[in-house]
Amino acid sequence: MTDQTKTDTPPDRLSVHPKSAHFDVEVLKRGVGIRFKGKQRTDIEEYSISEGWVRVQAGKTMDRHGNPLTLKLNGPVEAWFEDLGEDAPVAKAG
Repeated sequence: MTDQTKTDTPPDRLSVHPKSAHFDVEVLKRGVGIRFKGKQRTDIEEYSISEGWVRVQAGKTMDRHGNPLTLKLNGPVEAWFEDLGEDAPVAKAG
């Protein structure tokens, strides 16, 4: 278990793709809730709280390697661990 999974808030940056340097299976197993621009989202591929962006899949479009194309959207990002329940601490910028 990494130091990040022992905390009550998710890491600043996380990706669901195993080839990414920001992929962490232990964190993802806990379930991470994401709120982007005030709306809870379930379609986030990657996020960065401090830089204020998320990546979402662009429809069913694939690149030449068969990976989904993603769009980078800018705005306030908040993340929390879903396994901590309703009163989970929220990680957010600022």
